[in-house]
Amino acid sequence: MCPRSSVPRSRSVPDIVFTADFSSRRQWVAGRSWAYPEGGPVNPTDNKLDYLVPDPAYSRTGTFRATRRKDGLWSAGLLTTEGSEDDFMVRAGDVLETRVRLPVEVGAWSAIWTWRDGGQEIDVFEYHPDNPDLLEFSNHVRGGHLYHHDEAVRPGGHVDLRVEFGARSVVWWLNGTRIFADGRGVGRNWHAYLIVNLSVSAGRYHPRPESGTKEMSYVVESLVVRRPAAVPSRTAGTAEAPP
Repeated sequence: MCPRSSVPRSRSVPDIVFTADFSSRRQWVAGRSWAYPEGGPVNPTDNKLDYLVPDPAYSRTGTFRATRRKDGLWSAGLLTTEGSEDDFMVRAGDVLETRVRLPVEVGAWSAIWTWRDGGQEIDVFEYHPDNPDLLEFSNHVRGGHLYHHDEAVRPGGHVDLRVEFGARSVVWWLNGTRIFADGRGVGRNWHAYLIVNLSVSAGRYHPRPESGTKEMSYVVESLVVRRPAAVPSRTAGTAEAPP
């Protein structure tokens, strides 16, 4: 189970605004992302061996896979809400909760993150099994980063993660414990698409996969986004500032 949220609840307005169904074509687009040059399928400038594929076996079950190709790249699974029929975006003030099973194989680069228009990136987490007890949390919007070592983090282990996308501070939780508040935030008009994927490291920052490794994976068992109920404006007729 994901850790219990402390976000104020509203009895009249449901606080869960997004529950991930990775098989849904309305929610998610597979094998393409504008976070990659020209939308993919490759991104060598980011030191990735990825070759994005739309094959549902690589992402649609919630198990994100990568398999070695003959050309030296790796067929890799990625899902994004960008370009989907629902066009869902997280907003400032939202809270994302997820439970994942971390990958085991060296070279695996698992992540849940946000993206829009060439940026707006918040990393819910990044994990590389060559640093077996380390999770990376990053705010690329306003600058904020933490390398967090924890005995609960290990290859193949399960972790519960929660991120509060605060306008003034982004806050990360691990297994119900508050780990990091960056004090930077995203600004009140921030909004971005979700990306869930498994990349493969090309060796600059983390080791390439070992020669005998042919396949790798990690699992996202659940992912929800909560949104606090809107507080009515005290000034009637005042339009909300455009995003």
